[in-house]
Amino acid sequence: MSDVTAIKNLVQKHAALKKEIAKIIIGQEEVIDLILLSIYTGGHSLLIGVPGLAKTLMVNTIAQTLGLDFKRIQFTPDLMPSDILGSEILDQNRHFKFIKGPVFSNIILADEINRTPPKTQAALLEAMQERAVTIAGQQHKLELPYFVLATQNPIEQEGTYPLPEAQLDRFMFAIELKYPSIEEEIAVVKATTSDETVKINELFNAEEILEVQHLVRRIPVPDNVVNYAVTLVNKTRPNLDTAPDFVKQYLDWGAGPRASQNLILGAKAHAGVHGKFSPDIEDVQAVAMGILRHRIIKNYKAEAEGISEEDIIKRLF
Repeated sequence: MSDVTAIKNLVQKHAALKKEIAKIIIGQEEVIDLILLSIYTGGHSLLIGVPGLAKTLMVNTIAQTLGLDFKRIQFTPDLMPSDILGSEILDQNRHFKFIKGPVFSNIILADEINRTPPKTQAALLEAMQERAVTIAGQQHKLELPYFVLATQNPIEQEGTYPLPEAQLDRFMFAIELKYPSIEEEIAVVKATTSDETVKINELFNAEEILEVQHLVRRIPVPDNVVNYAVTLVNKTRPNLDTAPDFVKQYLDWGAGPRASQNLILGAKAHAGVHGKFSPDIEDVQAVAMGILRHRIIKNYKAEAEGISEEDIIKRLF
C-alpha cells in the first residue's frame, strides 16, 4: 500500500475511532485528539485534571477501541518499584521465576503519579524511556506499542512528590482536562444513570498502530516548518539574546530540544489525520500548547501577575 493510500485510510480510521470513543465519552474532543496523536507518534502523555472527569474511563475506552491491553496503576506513597515492575519468586521446584508487574501492558494509566516516591516514579520513567525493565540484572523487553498516560491531581498537594522538570520533559504532551459544559454534563448524567450498556468495537490492533507510527515518521516536512518549530522553541529560552522581552520578563527556563522534536512529530501526525501529506506551520501551532505547556518554567513575576503558560505560548506564535 502506498503512503498516499495509507494516509487516506488513517483519516477514515481516525474519524471512526473518535465516533466509537464518543459512544462512552461525551465531549473532551480536544483531549481525545491529543491522546490519539500521542499514540500515533509513540509518545507519552500527562493528563492534568481534577478528580471525577473520567480520565480512567477515557483511557480504558481508547485502549478497547485500539485493541490494546490496558492496566491502571494507582500510585500511593507506600508503592515500591517492585509493585509496578514485578519481582522474582521461588517456585515449588526451588527455581526463581519472574512474575510480571502491571507495567507489562500496552497502555498504562499511571494514576496520580505525583503521589508516589521518586524511586517508584523513576522505575516507571525507565520503562517509558527504554521500553524495557531491569529486574535482578535481567532485562525484560516490553511489548510494543507502549504508552504511558500519567495523571496529576492539581488540587491536592499534601504528601505529593511533584515530577522534576527533567522527568516532565519525557512526556510528549501535557493535556489539561476541563469541566464539561452544562449541556455535556446533562448528557453524561443521562448516559451514566441509565441501565444501558454500550458495546465498544475494536478498530485497530497492535500491528496496525505500529504501522501508523512508521507512516507518521515517513511524512516529509518542509524546511520552513522545521525552522519555524525550532525558532518557536528557541524563543522560550530567556537566557538567549533572541528571546522576546516578555519571555525574559516572565520565564526562568525555556524548553529543550525534545520540544522541537515533538513539535515536528506532533505536526506530522496532526497533518496525517487531517488528510494532508505534509505538515505546515498551522499544524505546528495546533500541537504547540500541549507540547510546550509543561516545558516552560514561569518566574515569581508571572505568578504574581496571574500570567499562565498558555498566555505566554500564545504570544510566541
